Amino acid sequence: MTRIILAMTGASGAAIGLRAAQLLRALPDVEIHLVLSQAAERTLAHEVGPDAATRLRALAHVVHPINDIGATIASGSFGSAGMLVVPCSMHSLAAIAAGLADNLIIRAADVHLKERRRLVLLARETPLHLGHLRNMVAVTEMGAVVMPPVPAFYHRPASVADIVDQLAARAIDLLDLPYAPLAREWQG
Repeated sequence: MTRIILAMTGASGAAIGLRAAQLLRALPDVEIHLVLSQAAERTLAHEVGPDAATRLRALAHVVHPINDIGATIASGSFGSAGMLVVPCSMHSLAAIAAGLADNLIIRAADVHLKERRRLVLLARETPLHLGHLRNMVAVTEMGAVVMPPVPAFYHRPASVADIVDQLAARAIDLLDLPYAPLAREWQG
């Protein structure tokens, strides 16, 4: 079983996190461990709908409370193939960069960095100030992959759903799982 930790913070882009969970759930032998911040639940309700958090939880194999610092995913002895933070607020990015593991999202991200496991952060904010950029550099230097959810228009997406699908698939592909790429590839 391939374990993936999926975390969502309160930044805009909740639909991408929900779509990532749907795509991961469709993969064979993938076990999803979900952690939602309180702000993520609010953003899901606002951007996707009042039942979005319930639908998201139903896709996960295990749901961990944000304050459960003693959860399995808080330890390096708990193996995983990687972690997605989709979306990743600038607050969470800064906490990861500084190693301030005061909730389960930040602690699990910290574990992925210290264990040299894949950590993909869909950092969401615009415009960016110097502090945001420095935090992005810091987590990149520690081994994380920063993927701002910027759509690629060369595929000519026909809808917002097409954009969300491509971003979620691209984020999952960055985990380098032993499956065929999910995102549409550039054909030249």
